[in-house]
Amino acid sequence: MDGCQALAAIRARRAVPGSALHLQVRRVLVILSASRGGSSLFKETLARHPGIAALDGELDPLLTLSGNGFQLNADSDAIDVPANAEALSSGILDEISFPASDLLGTERLRRKWRNRLLLQYPLHFLAPGADERLQRRLDAALGRIDHGDRRSETELQTRLLEAVYEDEPWRIGFYDGRSAAAGAGRCFDEALKIEEPPFVVPALRRRPLGPDDAREALLLFKSPSDAYRIGLYERLFPHAEVSYLHLTRGFAPSVNGLMDGWLYPLGFFSHRLDCELAIRGYSDVVPFGRRWWKFDLPPNWRRFTAAPLEEVCLNQWRSAHAAILDSGVPTLRLAFEDFIADPAAVLARVTAHLGLPAMTLPEALPVRMATAPPAPRRWHQRAPLLLALGRRPEVGEMMARLGYSMEPATWL
Repeated sequence: MDGCQALAAIRARRAVPGSALHLQVRRVLVILSASRGGSSLFKETLARHPGIAALDGELDPLLTLSGNGFQLNADSDAIDVPANAEALSSGILDEISFPASDLLGTERLRRKWRNRLLLQYPLHFLAPGADERLQRRLDAALGRIDHGDRRSETELQTRLLEAVYEDEPWRIGFYDGRSAAAGAGRCFDEALKIEEPPFVVPALRRRPLGPDDAREALLLFKSPSDAYRIGLYERLFPHAEVSYLHLTRGFAPSVNGLMDGWLYPLGFFSHRLDCELAIRGYSDVVPFGRRWWKFDLPPNWRRFTAAPLEEVCLNQWRSAHAAILDSGVPTLRLAFEDFIADPAAVLARVTAHLGLPAMTLPEALPVRMATAPPAPRRWHQRAPLLLALGRRPEVGEMMARLGYSMEPATWL
C-alpha cells in the first residue's frame, strides 16, 4: 500500500462528516511562534479557558489528511492556498473541543481514540485484523471506566495506552509525557508519518464544539509552522475575525532546545525526505539523521541540508520570527520568559486583550513536548557555541526586533 492509498484508507476509516459550521465561526486566535519557543505549554494552559475551543494537538496531521503540506502541494511548510479547504475545516470542527469536568461518553471516546491512533501509527493500524483488535481493546478498557470516574486524566490515559499496546509497550514511549524508558533503545522509523511524535494522548474530559457554540466560541490554534501559513485560517473560516499572538523566546534557549530535539530519538520527526541529509552533528551522529528532518521546514531549508546542526537550528528560530514580523500582521507579542516568570499576569493580559473573562491558573503548569525535565538556563550546556552564534550581526538584529537584550546574563 503506497502513501496515497494509505491516506485514502485512513480518511475512509475516520469517516469525518462534512460540516458547514466553519461559516458560523466568528473568532479565531492563532499562536505564532518558532519551534521550541514554548507554544505547546502556552497553548495547553490557555486552552483550559472555558470559552476557548482547541484541538488536542496541532493542525498538521489534518493538513496531511486533506492533501496539504510538504510533498503534497508544497515544498516546505509554507502554504498559500489550502487544497480541499472544506474537508480540512470539517476535520478541524470534528476534533476541536472545550474543557470539561466530566468524561466524554463511551462511544465518543472510542471514536476519538480510534481516529487519533490512526494518525500516529497508520500502517500498523491498517494491517489486516489491526482495526478489529484495536476496537476490542478500546472497548475492554473503556468498559472499566465509569462516566463519573474521578481518576486523573493522566492515569486514565495510561490505562488506555497500556490496553491498546499490551503486546508492544515500546510504542508508548513515543507519546508525550509518557516514560521514555518504554521506547529505550529505539528511534522513530515509521514508513508513513502523519502525526509528528511525541504523539498527543487524546484528552478524555472535553466537550465537542456544537452548532450553538460556533458563533460565540474562540477557536485556538498553534503550530510553529503556522509562521509560514499566515492567512490560512482566514480561508478556512471566512467570516471569522482572526487574531494573532506572537510568542517569542530568545535565541539561546530556543536553539539549544532545537539541538536537543534534533538528537532526541523519540520525537520531533516532521518530514522523511527524499534527499540525503549531511547535517554535521546530526547526520553523522544518530541513525535517523540522513533521512528525517526535525521540527518546522522553512522555505529555505534546502540551503541547510549539509550545514552544521547549530546553523540549521539558528535558521529555524530566525526564519520563523522573520516570517511573522515581515508579514505585517498585527499581533499581541508576548515573551515566553515572562510567561514562565509570572503565568497569571501573562494570561490576564491575554484574556483582557481578547475580551474574555479571567481564567483560573492550574496549580502546576503541565510539561509538554519536553526532551528533559525543565530547568533554567539549560543553554549553558552549549554555552561556548551559543555565545559564538550570539556575536553574529543577524542574531543581534533579530533579538533586538523581538525586544531581547544581548547580555547573556538575561538569557533564561
